[in-house]
Amino acid sequence: IMSRKITTPVNQIRLTNVAVVRLKKGGKRFEIASYPNKVNEWRQGVETDIDEVLQIDTVFLNVSKGVIAKKEDLNKAFGHSNQQKIVLEILNKGEIQVGAKERQHQMDQTFRDIATIVAEKCVNPLTQKSITPGLVERAMKEIHYSVKPGKSAKTQALQVIKLLQEKDAIPIERAQMRLKVEAPKGAGRKIRQQLEEIINTAESESYEDCYNFTFTVDPGKYRQVDEIVSK
Repeated sequence: IMSRKITTPVNQIRLTNVAVVRLKKGGKRFEIASYPNKVNEWRQGVETDIDEVLQIDTVFLNVSKGVIAKKEDLNKAFGHSNQQKIVLEILNKGEIQVGAKERQHQMDQTFRDIATIVAEKCVNPLTQKSITPGLVERAMKEIHYSVKPGKSAKTQALQVIKLLQEKDAIPIERAQMRLKVEAPKGAGRKIRQQLEEIINTAESESYEDCYNFTFTVDPGKYRQVDEIVSK
């Protein structure tokens, strides 16, 4: 009696809990299988270990059916059949295929992440006290802010701060950095003159053993301060 068995064809691989990334090239669709939510983390630089992003280092024609792309298809579309290079191209340039439920979950999470970053970076200018993510979330809803897919939460948080200020949604400003500069006495006057235009408040200044200057400045101007002091 012949025994019965079910086999998977050699050119097919079955995967579960997959986020598919698809790239159309040379008239065909090529896909890779990644872990949910990991592709955006890779593109934002949060995740740097590709093994944590990909379920398998293989190029597919159809992930859900487990159909692997043939070497001739890769050569025709990409000009070579180097799996690692092609996988990277699809990972960086391809379109993430997600269901409506998962997409909404990602958008909601990013919305909350943006509000948290804004709250961490800002204070109420009237009281100089911190603001809560919940307050920011409500203000974002009031100005009808929509999450921009593909943009990092940090980048969007900076945009949200500007929008909340422009629309006067809530009293908000970037929390100030307190910096202290130490330099040779002879350089003190020149440094102070150059910093004068970008600092917010001067707290203390001394020319004793060396030049010491303590002040507050908007975090976005830190690079300018560094360039002036490093000259």
